[in-house]
Amino acid sequence: MSLSNFVKRIRNIMRNDAGINGDAQRIEQIAWMLFLKVYDEKEKDWEMDEDDYTSIIPEQCRWQNWAKDDGSGNALTADKLLDFVNNTLFPTLKELPVDHKTPIKKAIVRTTFDDANQYMKDGVLLRQVVNVIDELDLSNYEESHAFGEIYETILKEMQSAGSSGEFYTPRALTDFMAKTVNPQVGERMADFACGTGGFIVSWLKELDKKVETGADRDSYNASVYGIEKKQFPYMLCVTNLLLHGIDMPQIYHDNSLTKDVLNYSDDERFNVILMNPPYGGNEKTDVKSHFPSDMRSSETADLFMVLIMYRLLEKGRAAVIVPDGFLFGVDGAKLAIKTKLLRDFNLHTIIRLPGSIFAPYTSIATNILFFNREKAEGAAEGFSTKETWFYRLDMPEGYKHFSKTKPMREEHCAPILEWWNNRKAIINSDSDEKAKCFSAEELMDLDCNFDQCKFPKDEEEILPPAELLASYYKKRAALDHEIDRTLSEIQRILGIELNLE
Repeated sequence: MSLSNFVKRIRNIMRNDAGINGDAQRIEQIAWMLFLKVYDEKEKDWEMDEDDYTSIIPEQCRWQNWAKDDGSGNALTADKLLDFVNNTLFPTLKELPVDHKTPIKKAIVRTTFDDANQYMKDGVLLRQVVNVIDELDLSNYEESHAFGEIYETILKEMQSAGSSGEFYTPRALTDFMAKTVNPQVGERMADFACGTGGFIVSWLKELDKKVETGADRDSYNASVYGIEKKQFPYMLCVTNLLLHGIDMPQIYHDNSLTKDVLNYSDDERFNVILMNPPYGGNEKTDVKSHFPSDMRSSETADLFMVLIMYRLLEKGRAAVIVPDGFLFGVDGAKLAIKTKLLRDFNLHTIIRLPGSIFAPYTSIATNILFFNREKAEGAAEGFSTKETWFYRLDMPEGYKHFSKTKPMREEHCAPILEWWNNRKAIINSDSDEKAKCFSAEELMDLDCNFDQCKFPKDEEEILPPAELLASYYKKRAALDHEIDRTLSEIQRILGIELNLE
């Protein structure tokens, strides 16, 4: 089939269905059908490879037995199709028998459908959509590979599909981070808020270049691990990995923050962690209780930073996207987290990113922290970090900001890679610092203020009112903290005792 207008054809059909209300529901509707189509193709492979393979899906609910239209006029359609999907297919898949002994490649079917929804109300239109999806020839390598690219466009559309946009990190960024951590065969990588699997797919793409033997391929297939709290992106992630040849996706529908971080064993830690943790959310007291008392932040992004530190193996590597507020934040938890980064990890690089990378979902400025769980050679006593480099990625020439029509592309990361291998301080003619190195001691003396090599004021994005106010409050708290620290130091030097009551 022609893949170029695949999404357009489905969109045009769904626009006539009264049950589909907006892009978010349209994409979710496509998602569960795509999962079943992709899973059906995988089952054909498993049946050929395994003599005793039996599907976890009852025969009448397998895609090949209800979705295919052979042109005989016997295919389910109209009210009969709606009745089957609503009253047989969904209830059956939501209640599949699964326990701890069920292989993950079978268990993912029930997990995928636990909270899935069927929105369409017109059985004739539903049949038309099913037929378009069934035209995909995923047994053909070239068409399957091409569809992987089409699937990527579906994930991109999530950026403008309401709140779903939070699950998509631009591929240029995930590819850059995966390339920079330099995957090795035999390593395991994790993303504890994996969304649609962008970081995982970028890791696999980079690791695939180093696969040479059958044993290497086995390691490749077992190299990724993900957790996703929300059902819809979980479904998209599992489908994404099946499309990329991972037969047993170790992706779990769960909340990463509900286990005590002190209880993780080495078997539950990873060589590499690549993540864009959720930010802007607040966690309840029972979730915060799973973290050391000095790092019990209410902010989700902070808790994920703690989780990452406790689930990284010795000599492990991490690349993590964090919002600006983490860099200049001065509350007790943030200071404790940043202090631990300097003392127990080698925080070697912080990349400042333009604020519009995640537009239109948010204009909050973000950064990438690169750190290893090891002591840097030459680090001062009491520190694992010797020095931290800051580098600001400015907007490409000709861009005022990124957007849906002008997204971040792979070549936009080229300046970072060029600087990465030849690090040097960069100061523009107007004393604007674009790249600079700080020792761990210097950062501690700055009370862990990582807000260095900032963007010039005239390049700052205008945030929505609520985000703008929150940003101002955090920056004011940071400024007040800096003023208090400076006054205390002056007072100490002068030997003056003040009674301010």
